[in-house]
Amino acid sequence: MSTDADRIKRLVEFKKKLEDKIENLNTELKDSQAMLETIDTLLLEKSFKRPQISEEPTSPPTPTKETTSETQPTQELEELDNITPLQASTGELLAHVHVTESTLRAVLAEDKNFNYNTPPFTHFLIERILLKMQERDNELARNGQIPPDQILTYTVTKQGDTIQEIQIKNTDPERTKELKSSIRWTLEKMYEKTKTQT
Repeated sequence: MSTDADRIKRLVEFKKKLEDKIENLNTELKDSQAMLETIDTLLLEKSFKRPQISEEPTSPPTPTKETTSETQPTQELEELDNITPLQASTGELLAHVHVTESTLRAVLAEDKNFNYNTPPFTHFLIERILLKMQERDNELARNGQIPPDQILTYTVTKQGDTIQEIQIKNTDPERTKELKSSIRWTLEKMYEKTKTQT
Protein backbone atom coordinates (compact mmCIF):
# COMPACT_ATOMS: atom_id res chain seq x y z
CA MET A 1 0.00 0.00 0.00
CA SER A 2 2.83 2.30 0.88
CA THR A 3 4.36 1.74 -2.55
CA ASP A 4 1.08 2.55 -4.31
CA ALA A 5 0.69 5.67 -2.20
CA ASP A 6 4.20 6.80 -3.12
CA ARG A 7 3.52 6.22 -6.80
CA ILE A 8 0.31 8.20 -6.67
CA LYS A 9 2.09 11.00 -4.85
CA ARG A 10 4.84 11.08 -7.49
CA LEU A 11 2.28 11.04 -10.29
CA VAL A 12 0.39 13.94 -8.69
CA GLU A 13 3.63 15.92 -8.36
CA PHE A 14 4.59 15.12 -11.95
CA LYS A 15 1.12 16.18 -13.16
CA LYS A 16 1.48 19.47 -11.30
CA LYS A 17 4.88 20.06 -12.95
CA LEU A 18 3.38 19.39 -16.39
CA GLU A 19 0.51 21.77 -15.71
CA ASP A 20 2.94 24.48 -14.59
CA LYS A 21 5.06 23.89 -17.67
CA ILE A 22 2.05 24.13 -19.99
CA GLU A 23 0.94 27.34 -18.28
CA ASN A 24 4.42 28.82 -18.68
CA LEU A 25 4.54 27.81 -22.35
CA ASN A 26 1.13 29.35 -22.98
CA THR A 27 2.26 32.58 -21.33
CA GLU A 28 5.43 32.58 -23.42
CA LEU A 29 3.40 31.97 -26.57
CA LYS A 30 1.05 34.88 -25.81
CA ASP A 31 4.03 37.15 -25.09
CA SER A 32 5.68 36.11 -28.37
CA GLN A 33 2.49 36.75 -30.32
CA ALA A 34 2.16 40.19 -28.72
CA MET A 35 5.78 40.98 -29.62
CA LEU A 36 5.19 39.83 -33.20
CA GLU A 37 2.13 42.07 -33.52
CA THR A 38 4.15 45.01 -32.17
CA ILE A 39 6.93 44.36 -34.69
CA ASP A 40 4.39 44.16 -37.54
CA THR A 41 2.92 47.48 -36.42
CA LEU A 42 6.35 49.12 -36.25
CA LEU A 43 7.28 47.81 -39.70
CA LEU A 44 3.99 49.11 -41.04
CA GLU A 45 4.63 52.57 -39.58
CA LYS A 46 8.18 52.59 -40.96
CA SER A 47 6.96 51.65 -44.43
CA PHE A 48 4.44 54.50 -44.35
CA LYS A 49 7.29 56.95 -43.65
CA ARG A 50 8.96 56.12 -46.95
CA PRO A 51 6.28 56.87 -49.56
CA GLN A 52 7.48 57.56 -53.09
CA ILE A 53 6.40 61.19 -53.33
CA SER A 54 7.19 61.48 -57.03
CA GLU A 55 5.16 58.42 -57.92
CA GLU A 56 1.64 59.04 -59.14
CA PRO A 57 -1.08 56.89 -57.58
CA THR A 58 -1.79 53.85 -59.69
CA SER A 59 -5.01 54.18 -61.62
CA PRO A 60 -7.47 51.38 -60.93
CA PRO A 61 -7.81 48.84 -63.76
CA THR A 62 -10.94 49.20 -65.84
CA PRO A 63 -13.19 46.20 -65.24
CA THR A 64 -13.83 44.13 -68.38
CA LYS A 65 -16.22 41.35 -69.18
CA GLU A 66 -13.63 38.91 -67.88
CA THR A 67 -13.50 40.61 -64.49
CA THR A 68 -15.06 38.50 -61.75
CA SER A 69 -15.65 39.15 -58.07
CA GLU A 70 -16.99 37.45 -54.98
CA THR A 71 -20.05 39.71 -55.09
CA GLN A 72 -20.35 42.34 -57.84
CA PRO A 73 -17.59 44.11 -59.86
CA THR A 74 -16.80 47.51 -58.43
CA GLN A 75 -17.76 50.69 -60.21
CA GLU A 76 -15.33 53.39 -61.29
CA LEU A 77 -13.33 54.98 -58.52
CA GLU A 78 -14.97 58.11 -57.27
CA GLU A 79 -12.82 61.10 -56.41
CA LEU A 80 -11.01 60.31 -53.17
CA ASP A 81 -8.76 62.58 -51.14
CA ASN A 82 -7.35 60.11 -48.62
CA ILE A 83 -4.86 57.87 -50.40
CA THR A 84 -2.20 55.80 -48.64
CA PRO A 85 0.48 53.71 -50.37
CA LEU A 86 0.99 50.26 -48.88
CA GLN A 87 4.62 49.19 -49.18
CA ALA A 88 6.58 46.07 -48.39
CA SER A 89 9.40 46.30 -45.87
CA THR A 90 11.75 46.55 -48.88
CA GLY A 91 9.95 49.66 -50.13
CA GLU A 92 8.14 47.88 -52.97
CA LEU A 93 4.72 49.38 -53.68
CA LEU A 94 1.99 46.82 -53.05
CA ALA A 95 -1.21 48.86 -53.34
CA HIS A 96 -2.83 52.24 -52.89
CA VAL A 97 -5.58 52.42 -50.28
CA HIS A 98 -8.38 54.93 -50.87
CA VAL A 99 -10.44 55.76 -47.78
CA THR A 100 -13.73 57.61 -47.50
CA GLU A 101 -15.99 57.98 -44.49
CA SER A 102 -17.05 54.33 -44.39
CA THR A 103 -15.37 52.67 -47.37
CA LEU A 104 -11.87 51.34 -47.96
CA ARG A 105 -10.66 50.48 -51.45
CA ALA A 106 -7.29 48.84 -52.02
CA VAL A 107 -6.14 49.16 -55.63
CA LEU A 108 -3.33 46.65 -56.09
CA ALA A 109 -0.09 47.55 -57.88
CA GLU A 110 -0.39 46.70 -61.57
CA ASP A 111 3.19 45.45 -61.83
CA LYS A 112 2.58 42.71 -59.24
CA ASN A 113 0.73 39.51 -60.05
CA PHE A 114 -1.36 38.96 -56.93
CA ASN A 115 -3.08 35.63 -57.60
CA TYR A 116 -6.30 35.01 -55.66
CA ASN A 117 -5.16 31.47 -54.85
CA THR A 118 -1.79 32.51 -53.38
CA PRO A 119 -1.64 32.12 -49.58
CA PRO A 120 -2.42 33.75 -47.25
CA PHE A 121 -5.07 35.76 -49.15
CA THR A 122 -8.07 33.47 -48.66
CA HIS A 123 -7.11 31.81 -45.38
CA PHE A 124 -5.99 34.98 -43.59
CA LEU A 125 -7.45 38.12 -45.15
CA ILE A 126 -10.80 36.69 -46.23
CA GLU A 127 -11.53 34.06 -43.59
CA ARG A 128 -9.75 35.38 -40.49
CA ILE A 129 -10.22 39.12 -41.00
CA LEU A 130 -13.11 40.05 -43.30
CA LEU A 131 -15.47 37.17 -42.56
CA LYS A 132 -14.84 37.50 -38.81
CA MET A 133 -15.69 41.21 -38.94
CA GLN A 134 -18.79 40.37 -40.97
CA GLU A 135 -19.84 37.71 -38.46
CA ARG A 136 -19.49 40.21 -35.59
CA ASP A 137 -21.68 42.70 -37.47
CA ASN A 138 -24.28 40.04 -38.24
CA GLU A 139 -24.46 39.23 -34.53
CA LEU A 140 -24.83 42.92 -33.65
CA ALA A 141 -27.58 43.28 -36.25
CA ARG A 142 -29.42 40.24 -34.89
CA ASN A 143 -29.29 41.81 -31.44
CA GLY A 144 -30.60 45.11 -32.80
CA GLN A 145 -27.36 46.97 -31.97
CA ILE A 146 -26.74 48.09 -35.56
CA PRO A 147 -29.05 48.29 -38.59
CA PRO A 148 -28.55 45.59 -41.25
CA ASP A 149 -27.30 48.14 -43.80
CA GLN A 150 -24.28 48.82 -41.56
CA ILE A 151 -22.98 45.24 -41.72
CA LEU A 152 -19.49 45.08 -43.24
CA THR A 153 -19.44 43.88 -46.84
CA TYR A 154 -16.52 43.31 -49.18
CA THR A 155 -15.90 42.84 -52.89
CA VAL A 156 -12.83 41.33 -54.54
CA THR A 157 -12.48 42.37 -58.18
CA LYS A 158 -10.21 40.19 -60.26
CA GLN A 159 -9.39 39.42 -63.86
CA GLY A 160 -8.97 35.71 -64.17
CA ASP A 161 -7.23 34.83 -60.92
CA THR A 162 -5.36 38.15 -60.68
CA ILE A 163 -6.70 40.43 -57.95
CA GLN A 164 -7.18 44.01 -59.08
CA GLU A 165 -9.06 45.65 -56.24
CA ILE A 166 -10.51 44.99 -52.79
CA GLN A 167 -13.44 47.12 -51.69
CA ILE A 168 -14.70 47.03 -48.10
CA LYS A 169 -17.83 48.92 -47.05
CA ASN A 170 -19.09 49.93 -43.60
CA THR A 171 -15.71 50.41 -41.96
CA ASP A 172 -14.76 52.84 -39.19
CA PRO A 173 -11.42 54.44 -38.22
CA GLU A 174 -10.45 51.56 -35.92
CA ARG A 175 -11.32 48.91 -38.49
CA THR A 176 -9.66 50.90 -41.26
CA LYS A 177 -6.38 50.88 -39.33
CA GLU A 178 -6.61 47.11 -38.78
CA LEU A 179 -7.58 46.48 -42.39
CA LYS A 180 -4.68 48.52 -43.77
CA SER A 181 -2.26 46.55 -41.62
CA SER A 182 -3.84 43.20 -42.55
CA ILE A 183 -3.94 43.96 -46.28
CA ARG A 184 -0.33 45.17 -46.31
CA TRP A 185 0.87 42.07 -44.43
CA THR A 186 -1.12 39.75 -46.71
CA LEU A 187 0.12 41.35 -49.92
CA GLU A 188 3.72 41.34 -48.73
CA LYS A 189 3.54 37.61 -47.94
CA MET A 190 1.92 36.96 -51.34
CA TYR A 191 4.60 39.03 -53.08
CA GLU A 192 7.35 37.09 -51.29
CA LYS A 193 5.84 33.81 -52.48
CA THR A 194 5.58 35.15 -56.03
CA LYS A 195 9.26 36.16 -56.04
CA THR A 196 10.39 32.69 -54.88
CA GLN A 197 8.43 31.08 -57.71
CA THR A 198 10.11 33.16 -60.41
